Amino acid sequence: MSDIHDPKAPAAASYEALRSTAAALVLARDVLVVKGPDAASYLQGQCSQDVEGMTVGATVDALLLSPQGKVEAFIRVTRTGAEEFVLDTDDGYGDVVDGRLKRFRLRVKVDIEPLPWSFVGVRGPESTQRIVGRPELTLPVAWPGLAGVDLLGPPPPGGALSWVSDQTVRCDAAAWEAARIEAGIPVNGREILDGTIAAEVGLVDRTVSFTKGCFTGQELVARLDSRGSNVARRLCGVIFPAGVEVGVGSEDSVGVDERDEGARTAAAGLAGASVFTADGEHEVGHLTSVAWSPGLGGVVALATLHRRITPPEPVSVHWSEGGAEHQAVAEACPLPMISRT
Repeated sequence: MSDIHDPKAPAAASYEALRSTAAALVLARDVLVVKGPDAASYLQGQCSQDVEGMTVGATVDALLLSPQGKVEAFIRVTRTGAEEFVLDTDDGYGDVVDGRLKRFRLRVKVDIEPLPWSFVGVRGPESTQRIVGRPELTLPVAWPGLAGVDLLGPPPPGGALSWVSDQTVRCDAAAWEAARIEAGIPVNGREILDGTIAAEVGLVDRTVSFTKGCFTGQELVARLDSRGSNVARRLCGVIFPAGVEVGVGSEDSVGVDERDEGARTAAAGLAGASVFTADGEHEVGHLTSVAWSPGLGGVVALATLHRRITPPEPVSVHWSEGGAEHQAVAEACPLPMISRT
């Protein structure tokens, strides 16, 4: 596929670039700086990762947990100096991170401030070759089945996309969302809610150090890990086969077809839909993120499902639209969902 310099590249072209070359998307992301003589030791006691052992320039995914061990925020920590760390997290969760860190900040020399930085995500096998600017941070990303980089820093004069070459596809947001869902990457406020346990959303291996010593919320995480992370619910993928109707009424139903732009609108309307066992007898969860996948030729979703579901397994999805009740057969599947393109 040839590169497309189009700020509104169609979903299929964007998706192909994500899988075969590179595509970039400006995203809202909250960024904070934690600095001071006690920054490393303070974060060491608050984060699930071993931040004291990080070298300058290193970056890790981490969790901020409640004292009860429930996830308060999924974050990334980058060490930018001997006494300075940059934390970034999903849009709208900067205040949550700020409040959580300040809640336990007693008699320590640490300052926590928001940074008005720009953020560009780049995914695809050629991501690093497409960087032409000089953002403050260039962070490697390894989504399952899809690698890339995240670029963060003060807004450059030419706009954040000046950090990548003009030949880089300007990604369609829906295609980006489909790739994230297929990779099984949870986000704060959707897959990660109040009361979420790290093991439920598959975050333990990538966010928790079991050798660093004590940190807030450690007890629950360690206890579950010692028992094989046996939890009642787990994050799964859900795929609607091509041709399944997910529209909004008998006359306006939209067949899930790559050529039909209406399928993307219909997919967005499925967020929050209830998931039942195939026989419809037991509700086992809800769809949390939903998108149309050009690669898989159907709607894909994430859902944290009860352990009575063992992917791959058929499920029944129920939702309301336009005053009518709808349902469709789908398949719960293991993560990541690998594209067939």
